[in-house]
Amino acid sequence: MSSTLRLRGGRVIDPANGVDAVRDIGVRDGRIVELHPKEAVGEDIDASGCVVMAGGIDMHTHIGGGKVNLARMLLPEDHRLNRDPIALPTNPLELASCGHCAPGTLATGYRYAEMGYTAAFEPAMMHSNARHAHMEMGDTPILDHGAYVMLGNDELFLQLLAEGRDFQQIRDYAGWTINAAKAMGVKVVNPGGISAFKFNQRKLDVDEEHAHWRVTPRRIVHTLAKALHELGVPHPLHIHGSNLGVAGNIESTLATIDALEGLPAHLTHIQFHAYGTEGPKKFSSAAQRLADAVNANPNVSIDVGQIMFGQTVTASGDTMRQHANAGLANPRKWIGADIECDAGCGVVPFKYREQSYVNALQWAIGLEIFLLVKDPWRVVLTTDHPNGAPFTSYPHLIRLLTDKSFRDEQFAKLHPDVVAQSALGSITRELTLNEVAIMTRAGPAKLLGLKDRGQLGVGAAADIAVYREHANRETMFTAPEHVFKDGVRVARAGVITATPTGGTHFVEPAFDRGIEKLLAPYTEKHLSVSLRNAVIGHDELCRCCNGGRLLPTACFTTTAN
Repeated sequence: MSSTLRLRGGRVIDPANGVDAVRDIGVRDGRIVELHPKEAVGEDIDASGCVVMAGGIDMHTHIGGGKVNLARMLLPEDHRLNRDPIALPTNPLELASCGHCAPGTLATGYRYAEMGYTAAFEPAMMHSNARHAHMEMGDTPILDHGAYVMLGNDELFLQLLAEGRDFQQIRDYAGWTINAAKAMGVKVVNPGGISAFKFNQRKLDVDEEHAHWRVTPRRIVHTLAKALHELGVPHPLHIHGSNLGVAGNIESTLATIDALEGLPAHLTHIQFHAYGTEGPKKFSSAAQRLADAVNANPNVSIDVGQIMFGQTVTASGDTMRQHANAGLANPRKWIGADIECDAGCGVVPFKYREQSYVNALQWAIGLEIFLLVKDPWRVVLTTDHPNGAPFTSYPHLIRLLTDKSFRDEQFAKLHPDVVAQSALGSITRELTLNEVAIMTRAGPAKLLGLKDRGQLGVGAAADIAVYREHANRETMFTAPEHVFKDGVRVARAGVITATPTGGTHFVEPAFDRGIEKLLAPYTEKHLSVSLRNAVIGHDELCRCCNGGRLLPTACFTTTAN
């Protein structure tokens, strides 16, 4: 039996289709359709006075995999209120789950849906840990999900590069890895640096050679970016650059952009890579230089990784940088881990403070980047959850970006040296609701190749958020009036009303299976999982993801040079 729904008289903001107008939205069987004005529907909702957007898409949020569980275990106090356990939910649809900095899987799904988000993507999945990551994401209710598999620090890739193997072989290895892990793309973390750390290197700049393999991050980045482009993977190489958090790392960031030689790439949590060395403290904002580079290079997109003040926990595959940051842990504890001798992670709790010069400047740098980059289609709103802040801070961040007077009030509370030196106070731009919709919906969908998400055109998935118009954008975006996932209402005024299982997004690029002749002896000699068990099949993926739908994304056609 067909289920139909009409959202009547709302202001529809749908940048993917160039729409910002009062109109009706029709839904039938989980898809957006054009309904006749007099057609009878199962539910008719008056959306007047509301803003109707597609469901939010968080394309960089750490919600599944080994390091997230380590973060949860490292901070048991995050799951308590003082010394007492956090109260059980009163909503019978919500199972017990808690946490603020690194919430449990169930709480993650509930809190995202309450804000109007319907999809989230884990940015750092290890191939050897892919089943675990998919199972955690599958345990996260409501949200569609996917992940980027990490390459660029595993010893086989570095060996192939060091030996000067044919590029086609390296490209096929990347294609095989994406297929085996059922990933949405590839992320490179501190290119070569995680491996170099195991050889006692404590830094690795873009043109510096790896102590053992004698390859540079420049070569790693270019090779992977080219491989993904030739494989037709919609999401370009997802780059966590060199020298994260280090004063002066803007030079590394600009060198990384240069290394791409025009190839598409996405630079992630870019706030942590936009630091100069000017001023008496030798730590300054390089947001203008970064924005100029992004504005001048249309092949580059970014997400910001905005920091927000308060307690969080940083969880990163960048073992090298997390080891360096361990002395700054608050509270004073941390975890370092390694898996398969190919990659690992560092988990360091951290508290960002308004009166810390460095933290205050980081806050300002992130906002400067949002406001200085001209093209909103190439800027994605993130906090690099939980590294910069928990994802639940998004409504507050949106208010900062859309309300200059509020932003100025918050800015005035910061360390006085930052207030005196930062350019943020002179930036008058306020993001429009259309730009917010691009950065949180249409833009991420485009960057991921999700043609039927992040938009409200006929035929699109009925992932919809209905926000009551309010001058205070934080209030507006905290608890939408209605949230629909595939046409099913999952939240109403901040209360969960249904908990369907989300689907799994992945890509399956074509590659030469002859690469397995090289992989078989390597896996048998060096790894704990044999080649015959390394590939996740469709049936297994469905089981891992709690029976959710499989949502393969088509690759684009490209002509290799």
